[in-house]
Amino acid sequence: MKLGVMAALFADRSLEEALGTCVECGLDAIELPVGAYPGAPFFDPAKVLASKKEQQRIASMVADHGLTVSGLAVHGNPVHPVAKHAKADHAAFETAVKLAPKLGTDIVITFSGCPGGAKGDRQPNWVTCAWPPEYGAILEYQWDRVLVPYWAKQAKFAHNHGVRVAWEAHPGFCVYNPDTLIRLSERAMKASGLKTRTPVLGCNLDPSHFFWQGIDPIRAVGPIADAGLLFYVHAKDTELSRTEGSVNGYLDARPYTDLRHRSWSFRTCGWGHGHEFWRPFVSELRRHGYDHVLSIEHEDAMMSVDEGLDRAVAFLSEAMMYDPPATPWWA
Repeated sequence: MKLGVMAALFADRSLEEALGTCVECGLDAIELPVGAYPGAPFFDPAKVLASKKEQQRIASMVADHGLTVSGLAVHGNPVHPVAKHAKADHAAFETAVKLAPKLGTDIVITFSGCPGGAKGDRQPNWVTCAWPPEYGAILEYQWDRVLVPYWAKQAKFAHNHGVRVAWEAHPGFCVYNPDTLIRLSERAMKASGLKTRTPVLGCNLDPSHFFWQGIDPIRAVGPIADAGLLFYVHAKDTELSRTEGSVNGYLDARPYTDLRHRSWSFRTCGWGHGHEFWRPFVSELRRHGYDHVLSIEHEDAMMSVDEGLDRAVAFLSEAMMYDPPATPWWA
């Protein structure tokens, strides 16, 4: 298993500077943001796709620093109810799929997206409960009319380019937990008509989004891996506020900057959960055959980019060296 970084945190630096920082930190890989929500801070993906010379320049720059490209990140909402938004995010996704193999990776990290609740809506509609009954009608429309047809088509597109799509299960989108991820992958793969038994629609497992939903990320590894969908892993932590959470729960729409009142906040790895979580989590990934990259994603408002990255690298390096006991603590 290797240690890498989701490079959106280096938006104020050139690609060469970002690669230099990765080397200084002792990282093995870099995940490049190429559009949609994280943007594309280092280069214009469409221009690079159109230029073999630029592709070779970027690939050589990464290799010269002793690194690999672990994946391309294009977190968007390609099924947004506003056609202009959906079209832009779909175009960014399509470019990422075509560009990924040319930069040395077969992984594109994205979101499942979230449509509106009915045709003609102007905003996404994230449903989280089964009642009142109109919510069931919303889910039926979203899945049967939008999500499954869209991702069935993208499964064929990704397969034709030798790429695997790693959905990040994220609240606010229709894939937000293991169940929704596995169901959408199974339904879209079946609808795609592809004859392959190997899914191309899978998971980017980010434990930070599971913690505040009450999901144990360690237990989540098994069902995702057993379905053949464990494609990629983000390393980001979440600190749960016992005082706020016990009063108001962990569904919290207050601004991320309201650190005093929020019931949870993203933290650098080790500052939300210690080695009592991260060591068994890494061990469980290994136990299920994951041998790719832990890609550090820094969104800790209490630490600078460099401090948060340095601390995450040091902490995760220890977790990755850990020799697990015969009987894990959660058994």
